[in-house]
Amino acid sequence: MSDEVLRGSCLCGAIAYEVRAPFLEFAHCHCSRCRKATGSSHATNLYVSPDRLSWLSGQDAVVRFDLPSARSFATTFCRNCGGPLPHHTRSGRVIVVPAGSLDNVPGLKPRAHIFWRSRAPWTSDAAGLPGFDEYADDWGA
Repeated sequence: MSDEVLRGSCLCGAIAYEVRAPFLEFAHCHCSRCRKATGSSHATNLYVSPDRLSWLSGQDAVVRFDLPSARSFATTFCRNCGGPLPHHTRSGRVIVVPAGSLDNVPGLKPRAHIFWRSRAPWTSDAAGLPGFDEYADDWGA
């Protein structure tokens, strides 16, 4: 769906955004940082080009945290409720959209598990999706 538009928001609804296709990737990330940032076994993220994100409301309540010890890890969240939100990678080439913050259902499904070797030992199986030690072979996030 090349014209698909997805809307998303934080938990309290103070911040709203939209992302427009085309989408670069949709994957489950099992790195230890994503597990810490989500409090779960993995983060499920949609990846888009920066020009595909628009803030609709509440952008002044967006807070970004760049992990100082990491070359490229960051997280963005609502200052009021802590809900996760989209953020630029440090290179600025990609927007990482936490799929759980989407308000409507994407027309695609995740296609891979990335950083699969780093998964928590209690993670369930890969449900038929390929697993990659880092990023999937054919995309450069």
